[in-house]
Amino acid sequence: MPHILQLDASARPGLAGKDLHGSHSRNLSQRFVSQWLAQRPQDTTTYRDIGQKPPAFISHDWIAASFTPEAQREPWMHDTLAESNQLADELIAADILVIGVPLYNFGMPAALKAWIDQIVRPGKTVDIDTSNPDDPYTPLLADRPRHAVILTARGGVGFGPGGELEALNHLEPALITALNFIGINQIHQIAIEGHEIGGEVLANSVALAQRQVDALVQELSRQLQSTPIAEPA
Repeated sequence: MPHILQLDASARPGLAGKDLHGSHSRNLSQRFVSQWLAQRPQDTTTYRDIGQKPPAFISHDWIAASFTPEAQREPWMHDTLAESNQLADELIAADILVIGVPLYNFGMPAALKAWIDQIVRPGKTVDIDTSNPDDPYTPLLADRPRHAVILTARGGVGFGPGGELEALNHLEPALITALNFIGINQIHQIAIEGHEIGGEVLANSVALAQRQVDALVQELSRQLQSTPIAEPA
């Protein structure tokens, strides 16, 4: 049965429309997962709030440990990689990755970048063959179909595909590049825009995004019913 990993990356702990300065991206991620489980209560989830509890930034020790073959690692190296192992294992176990994330200053929050740096790991989520300089990377999460659902909230308008500010949006492109690099290629994107504008602009965007989330839940559920999930090896 499918397993969902839900990440929330907003610095806002509450929900828009319910809590003061609440998060629109958290609303979307909660809506997706709650509707999914309402239809498929047998499925399982893991939740991680990286917006409130960010992963550690990688360090010199982390790099040294990560690029040392596992059999040759010293005890301190295993300790250094403990958080990375946990985060990567959560992702490896997931069939659907749901990310609720706001656009901050044209890019992703530092907490989400820290998570990416922790889970893109040699020998863990990507293999590196230095003897093949023309094509050295093998994505290890391409072993079975995995979906990523990116649910975004933006203050302005026009940052989506074809929008006049698309070139200034470095959130989804960077995130998709990292996910593709490790083998997650089935990407679904939904965004709310106009948070800083408010009023009808925001209300219409929220309503559209909610309808899109509902439709995506139905679509992915049908896909998974027609293509059974392969159990991890």
